[in-house]
Amino acid sequence: MEIQRHLLRFLTTWRTSAERKPLILRGARQVGKTTLVNTFAQQYPRSITLNLERTQDRALFAATDDVRLIRDKLFLEHQIQPDEQVLLFIDEIQESTEAIKLLRYFYEDLPELHVIAAGSLLEFALGAVANFPVGRVQFLWMHPVNFSEYLLTKNPSLHKELQQIPVRDAAHSLLLREFHAYAIVGGMPEAVKKILVDQNMAGIASVYYSIWETYKADIPKYASGKTERENIALILDHAAGYIDQRVRFENFANSGRKSREISQAFQALDRAKAIQLLYPATQTEPPLTPNLRRSPRLQFLDTGLVNHILNIQGNMLIMDDLNAAYKGAIIPHLVTQELLSTQTMSINKPMFWVREKISASAEVDLVVVRGGLAIPVEIKSGKKGTLRSLHTYIEMTPHNLAIRMYAGPVRVEHHTTNLNRKPFILLNLPYYLGTQLEQWADWFIESYAR
Repeated sequence: MEIQRHLLRFLTTWRTSAERKPLILRGARQVGKTTLVNTFAQQYPRSITLNLERTQDRALFAATDDVRLIRDKLFLEHQIQPDEQVLLFIDEIQESTEAIKLLRYFYEDLPELHVIAAGSLLEFALGAVANFPVGRVQFLWMHPVNFSEYLLTKNPSLHKELQQIPVRDAAHSLLLREFHAYAIVGGMPEAVKKILVDQNMAGIASVYYSIWETYKADIPKYASGKTERENIALILDHAAGYIDQRVRFENFANSGRKSREISQAFQALDRAKAIQLLYPATQTEPPLTPNLRRSPRLQFLDTGLVNHILNIQGNMLIMDDLNAAYKGAIIPHLVTQELLSTQTMSINKPMFWVREKISASAEVDLVVVRGGLAIPVEIKSGKKGTLRSLHTYIEMTPHNLAIRMYAGPVRVEHHTTNLNRKPFILLNLPYYLGTQLEQWADWFIESYAR
């Protein structure tokens, strides 16, 4: 069984586009970039794969900057005729800054050759390239397998139900059950295959152990020195325990480390997309901007990794409502991951909202900007009257729309805020709709905004 990735549709469109440029596939390690391109390559009569971790392949780009010469050499080696349509896949391109620089000339001198590049920890290599060919390449971001892709692979009929607005009542319990399974496993392709192909939940632990150890071994290689390597190792060892709270850099994990050096180590992890820093907004009207003076929230690459590090998969198996998992932190983390997974052309990090006052602090899990409105999203179980931060937000914003994500079915309710009795409309969405959140927000605005 092959995991159905939504990016394959984009690649199919890219192939036939008159505006096609060399494509750089970006994303964290082991999210499935190479597998995706190998699957896509089956659409071509001929394809060539270069792996620049191999000395011989890397030497091809060090020897010349003439892309026509490179093409002719490759075509001769692979017995390809000049008139054949060919996909050239340059994997692990981060190993050669020369290859990255030459992408512009594939666009300018060989537009008929279809070129895709990908690599692990590519963000570090791109930052080291002088005169990067901006405007002559395209970027595409890849993320771990999201719930929509998981469902499309396992149960295409149920996947169609996920796309419906509204979701049919008959599908709700089935979708919730499948989302619970997905939430425990996470979205790393190797782990997803263990479940969908081998149906082996016990094998998940060894998969995630291997993935996490690979990150711990690789990312420090890109640190600027011994101290930063030590700080990265410290963060990787302790960060999962902060998943339920905002993090302060000073004295992180009682290490005695200074704020600046821990911040730099976190920024390296952020570039690698292993652990991203999400900063809050303090406005309630767009445009929203992250307030870098406030403490950030940690967003791991994949919730399955978090579950593994915290060793909570067993407890999650027996929960009816996963909002209770690890102090209520797992489902908000996963919904944020789902929202991130829909961003493929560029990355705009999701934001949450805070108001920090001694007398009345408030924090809302997410803010989604659609239709000129910044809509607050709370991700939790509980009665409407207990959503105090959401009430605070609604009293400060000119509109009257709010969203709650929980384990129940879709429903719309009319309420008033606790303090000033401002009327507002609450759209309750099941938390399996994370990949569909923006579409539901559009529907909500169109149907109820005044």
